[in-house]
Amino acid sequence: MKIVNMHAAKTNLSELIVQTLAGEDIVIARNGTPVARLTPFDVAEPARKFGVLAGRLKVSPSFFEPLPAAELDGWNR
Repeated sequence: MKIVNMHAAKTNLSELIVQTLAGEDIVIARNGTPVARLTPFDVAEPARKFGVLAGRLKVSPSFFEPLPAAELDGWNR
């Protein structure tokens, strides 16, 4: 954990952000008393994109054939 005073934090904010993104824990202090912690922001994973697999998957014609009676009975219980 790295403790940085307020003035140094204002002066070196860009460098502190780089260090934070690299995994270092940064604490900002005022007059030697810790007052804030600099942590990386959790970026949400991008939303799923519709159609990513378009043209990559094939469905055989047998997929559309009716199910056998024994299979249908299992679904209709």
